[in-house]
Amino acid sequence: MSGGSTQPGCGNGDSDVSPEGPNTYLNPKREADLETPDLTAKKLRTEAGSADNAAGCEEARNPLVVSDKVDKGNEADQQTRDSDNTRELAFEIEADAAEDKGSRHSMEDAWVVLLDASLDHPGKLRCAHFAIYDGHGGRLAAEYAQKHLHGNVLSSGLPRELLDTKAAKRAILDGFRKTDDSLLQESAAGGWQDGATAVCVWVLGQKVFVANVGDAKAVLARSTLPDGSQNPSDVVHSLKAIVLTREHKAIYPQERARIQKAGGVVSSNGRLQGRLEVSRAFGDRQFKKVGVVAIPDIHSFDLTDREQFIILGCDGLWGVFGPSDAVDFVQKLLNEGLPVTAVSRHLVREAVRERRCKDNCTALVMVFKRN
Repeated sequence: MSGGSTQPGCGNGDSDVSPEGPNTYLNPKREADLETPDLTAKKLRTEAGSADNAAGCEEARNPLVVSDKVDKGNEADQQTRDSDNTRELAFEIEADAAEDKGSRHSMEDAWVVLLDASLDHPGKLRCAHFAIYDGHGGRLAAEYAQKHLHGNVLSSGLPRELLDTKAAKRAILDGFRKTDDSLLQESAAGGWQDGATAVCVWVLGQKVFVANVGDAKAVLARSTLPDGSQNPSDVVHSLKAIVLTREHKAIYPQERARIQKAGGVVSSNGRLQGRLEVSRAFGDRQFKKVGVVAIPDIHSFDLTDREQFIILGCDGLWGVFGPSDAVDFVQKLLNEGLPVTAVSRHLVREAVRERRCKDNCTALVMVFKRN
């Protein structure tokens, strides 16, 4: 991790720890053969729960305009600053993703870009959704979560009229549970045992929610303030990389303790039962009785003038990019005027062709543009 990055304690945000307590990127979650890299950049734009797979990339369409004057939640973590309540913050989100299978024989990642994510749950509150699912042992679990997670979160009560932060987090938590339960039933019926890690973002009004299981990661680029300044208008162009997610790996002490309590064993190679590197994931049916769970960490923060963009990536990307390194790389391309589609493609190409990422590599870049 680069020296300029920080962990989730964002200045204007709040973070939740999952109910069960607590985490070489190039090492696969399960073993797989390698082959010659083959660069691809597919736009898998998900509409109403189905993936639209098309080769090539194009500029992100239909930017979402977000405008909310007041966050009216009455819980402690819903309080907003007086300055935010008295002015309207309007911005557009531009987002796109790119992927490459690296040296793997197959591509096991899946991703979602939904600039208007209300689907069949319309409401006054604007909603956008973005996600990367990093499959292991196959692609079926990643594709299942890609198709069903967001719909399950919506049906679990994701706020659509007035923002309620705690209700949103409950809906996300319940959506993860429903998705994993139904995925396990389907995998048992189909005789497959795939798993998938996930990093997901929901933008509700001007509040961002980030949820993850496993080792996929989200990194926020935030403008810095001069030393001693409290005024957001004093922001400077240098960006700070803030890691919004916590990795869940069997070798980490808190995850190891939880696994051992469930009857699992973390081997000397740091893997659960000597096989699985991550400790939280969708699917992985054969490991569920020995400590693997799909309970996400959930973090939320308000969008201000300081938040510039978010990078989502699977572990393949973060195995060759540090958080600050990735933020600097993306910022340079954006400053050169490249559209977000090109930025995401350049990021993946750099990871695979120049930095020799051998794993599947997927990156999703979302940019907040002020009107």
